[in-house]
Amino acid sequence: MRNAAGLSRPIKILLISYSFAPVIGGLETASLLFAVGFAKRGYDVTVVTNTPGKIENYPFKLVRSPTYAELLRLVRWADVVWHNNITLRSYWPLIISPRPFLVTHQTWLGLQGPAGWRAAVKRLACVRARNVFISRAIADAAALRGPVIPNAYDNATFREFPEVMRERDVAFVGRLVSDKGADSLIEAIAILALRELSVRTTIIGNGPEYHSLKARAVALGVEQQVVFSGAMQGTALARELNRHQILAVPSRWNEPFGIVALEGIACGCVVVGTSGGGLPEAIGPCGLTVPNDATSALADALASLIQDPNAIDACRQGASAHLSKFRMETVLNAYEAVIRDMVQSSPAGKIARVLRQIPLL
Repeated sequence: MRNAAGLSRPIKILLISYSFAPVIGGLETASLLFAVGFAKRGYDVTVVTNTPGKIENYPFKLVRSPTYAELLRLVRWADVVWHNNITLRSYWPLIISPRPFLVTHQTWLGLQGPAGWRAAVKRLACVRARNVFISRAIADAAALRGPVIPNAYDNATFREFPEVMRERDVAFVGRLVSDKGADSLIEAIAILALRELSVRTTIIGNGPEYHSLKARAVALGVEQQVVFSGAMQGTALARELNRHQILAVPSRWNEPFGIVALEGIACGCVVVGTSGGGLPEAIGPCGLTVPNDATSALADALASLIQDPNAIDACRQGASAHLSKFRMETVLNAYEAVIRDMVQSSPAGKIARVLRQIPLL
């Protein structure tokens, strides 16, 4: 059986993800799901990353920190070179050895500020690429042509566990850095404590602000309400989310999208997140949004849900329909259509189509 290029072998995808497992984050999660998904569909997938780590037992080849020669060889090997967020450090082989080039824009190009020159070069590189955007917000800001294909979540892992008691109020999941706004959540919990509303909260994650956040909870007198559980992944995280009514995503910066919001919704949580960027697209009708860095508004939104179970139920009603757009199968189908079209449109694909039209003598 021949592939989209008329070849009697699998399509070869070189997926370049500057950051990858064991780092935990939206980009890393998306890259792993893409690689596993296409490998299981029969594609020949190699992932290149600059993230150090041990060699895992993945269903694809993983190359960490390749030499220049190795990277050039891999680009020449590939039918499609796919940057999951463009990285200039890995772009140069395409100048020497052009290949069908796919870029998934996972974040803002960032044309402003001291690093704006780097974004300008990335934009020039993207002119010859097939561009895909993870949210309408990212697409509008990039001002480049291409479809919006949202990131998927792992729907086999993140789901409701009926046997788990939903006994806690609010969860936070993310790296403990200032941009993610865990401190705003703690301050919102303290505001609600002054209103005599005790909110059982779990901070899930690690990061440089871990100790300062714990100290902040003590200073505000809510250390009995706020539990710090450390980082969690996979089924353990899914089960923990099932213990909570609400997932808070109080990011200060404009999130490009928000896989964590999808994971929370899939586990039965209602999401309260900030309104900047692409996060509202991930939340959809399954929660509430508040302005970025608005602690009082965050406290009000949490209280409105905790004190009104009907409001929580109303947000949950649209979860299944909303999540259907972000299931792995749906997202892989959309990318597969793009990749097959790229291969068919490549010089090798065009030659194969012509040869197939020549009758055998």
